[in-house]
Amino acid sequence: MPKTVIPAERIQRIIYLVRGQKVILDRDLAGLYGVPTKALKQAVRRNPKRFPKDFMFVLKQQEFKNLRSQFVTSSSWGGSRYLPMVFTE
Repeated sequence: MPKTVIPAERIQRIIYLVRGQKVILDRDLAGLYGVPTKALKQAVRRNPKRFPKDFMFVLKQQEFKNLRSQFVTSSSWGGSRYLPMVFTE
């Protein structure tokens, strides 16, 4: 399968600053890899030894609200029951 080059501008648009760290939301990272968000989260949870401890964290409710408030429409956030994971650089 040929590798697809993702434009840097696309990646820059999905990087956020949370807790003083640059992060990418689970749904955005899953989109880059072309997998469902659920599959990405399951893979990370099932293989914790493969990742450094600071590789990802779950947003707190207020952090999630702050991120959502940066966007004009909230429809893209869907009705997720769980707070999103974010992945560090």
